[in-house]
Amino acid sequence: MAELDPHVRTYYERGTEVERLEGGAAAGPLELERTKELILRDLPDAPPGGRLRILDIGGGPGVYAAWLAGLGHEVRLIDPVPLHLEQAVAADGRIDATPGDARHLDVPDGSVDVVLLLGPLYHLVEADDRRDALAEARRVLRPGGRVFAAAISRYAALLDLLVRLDRLHEPEVMAVAREAARSGRFAGARAGLFTNAYFHRPSELRAEVEAAGYVGAAVYNIEGPGFVVPDLPERWEDPARRQALLEAARLVESDPEMLAAASHLLAVARRPNDPSGGAAR
Repeated sequence: MAELDPHVRTYYERGTEVERLEGGAAAGPLELERTKELILRDLPDAPPGGRLRILDIGGGPGVYAAWLAGLGHEVRLIDPVPLHLEQAVAADGRIDATPGDARHLDVPDGSVDVVLLLGPLYHLVEADDRRDALAEARRVLRPGGRVFAAAISRYAALLDLLVRLDRLHEPEVMAVAREAARSGRFAGARAGLFTNAYFHRPSELRAEVEAAGYVGAAVYNIEGPGFVVPDLPERWEDPARRQALLEAARLVESDPEMLAAASHLLAVARRPNDPSGGAAR
């Protein structure tokens, strides 16, 4: 297994990813709810027996894997962080959690219906590594199977640090945000911000997915404008305001002029049914 960036490993070995999605980070619950919504909208029909075979690559502590296992699907989670594997099994004993790397999967060709890549693309800073991860996901998908690939938007840090966190005036923070906006490379570990990552332009994410041989690619703005709301946790607790946050995200989710103002992007595509690239849903 290829070595994980030690800064990324250290960040996730803190064990806070579950709390981030479920309430420990301001926009975590909004990200979680909207990602589930977008996945459910485009899951393929289950085969006879009613169970999809789902591979959650870089699935972290199993938040999404446990949710999908709870819906009755067969879920295998692969992650390079041992703590995440332990957390995933603790979250739901039905999850098959094994160590692995998104670029080199020990999974048979055409053996799964759905692949989740909800983290690897933004921790693989080099384009060749992202290409390999997308190609491996395509290889293990059955013809017509779906990939759900998340990315962090190119300007997410700039917007969040300026509007919600009010840290953009700090020289080192500004330098990191400027480089991320210019090149996509986010040296977060240097300034104590998240960790090292790559931030995509929406058109770039779509192009990478299509270049890997997928068809029917769509790119969505996951959280919409709500991710920069300073008091989001308080609003989330109020049912009417929570619904407003979700509806605001839905209103702009596919608007090409709003995609770059996202926090997270989600690319949804499918493996072709035949070598010519045509695929029926």
